[in-house]
Amino acid sequence: MPKTLLVTGASGLIGSEVAAHFARELGYVVHGLDNNQRAVFFGPQGDTRWNQHRLQRELPGYVHHELDIRDRAGVLDLVRRIRPSAIVHTAAQPSHDRAAAIPFDDFDTNAVGTLNLLEAARQACPESPFVHMSTNKVYGDAPNRIALVERETRWDYADPAYADGIAETFSIDQSKHSLFGASKVAADVMVQEYGRYFGLPTCALRGGCLTGPNHSGVELHGFLSYLVKCNLEGREYKIFGYKGKQVRDNIHSLDVARFMAAFVAAPRAGEVYNLGGGKANSCSIFEAFRLVERHSGRAQVFAYLDEPRVGDHICYYSDLRKMRAHYPAWDITVSLDETLRQIVAAHRDRASTPA
Repeated sequence: MPKTLLVTGASGLIGSEVAAHFARELGYVVHGLDNNQRAVFFGPQGDTRWNQHRLQRELPGYVHHELDIRDRAGVLDLVRRIRPSAIVHTAAQPSHDRAAAIPFDDFDTNAVGTLNLLEAARQACPESPFVHMSTNKVYGDAPNRIALVERETRWDYADPAYADGIAETFSIDQSKHSLFGASKVAADVMVQEYGRYFGLPTCALRGGCLTGPNHSGVELHGFLSYLVKCNLEGREYKIFGYKGKQVRDNIHSLDVARFMAAFVAAPRAGEVYNLGGGKANSCSIFEAFRLVERHSGRAQVFAYLDEPRVGDHICYYSDLRKMRAHYPAWDITVSLDETLRQIVAAHRDRASTPA
């Protein structure tokens, strides 16, 4: 019998990459759970139906389930029927700004939805690895307390203790998270607890900027994808504070899926990992402009607003040493430059393809 994978948020960037990787490279039968809630949160620009249809067209045996993770009874019934060999949970309300406008929807999706899945897994398939896509926003704005140095095009850490970035030992307490960050903290801790308390093979992956060619980026979520979209369409990109020198590390969705596969193959209980591109794949907004312009041949149109987003990081890149120590066969394989080349090509391809 082939192994089965249940992926939530399957039509999104990470969910779709995981579905394809596990199906093509590892021979899993993939069940994807998604109800296109991203279009509800962000409008037509966030719609992911195109990606759902791509998976149904390209992956033999792919099964789509139109289900909301807030539906506790529905989630429990689905997990009991499938009894998946592994669960990868990527469904979420992913935006800081949107969370403040829809606090109940945000918490019910991010925190309660995760609890629904964890308890379903505990009842139906407690031996199956459970991988949760958390976020570096669980650290709130605490990284902004680290001493910084201002360089020509970016901020960077002045403290040599952070030369490799932020490690998993960094505090998630007593900082401003945004309501989104708080709901993700609740989910992150619950994933750890189901590992530590119940012994389930769980991990929370505290992602940096997750990106790739299948992202439906919007202004409130999807940094590089949205930036590329603005560049190709000649649309104004708004920079919010910090002189446009704020830094993020970026990881291609394929490398995310590869790490998830490594964890599923050799799971641990109640682990956390800072999953990002590391310093080598980091860039500021202005540095991203230059990289995208090189691939698109178009100048970036932008406006600067001298007011940062609430809880936003000035500089953040992930310390990958724990991941590499636990899973030495894994490493970053797609560079930032190659990632942006793919995103530009994918946006052009979708723009030229009839809906």
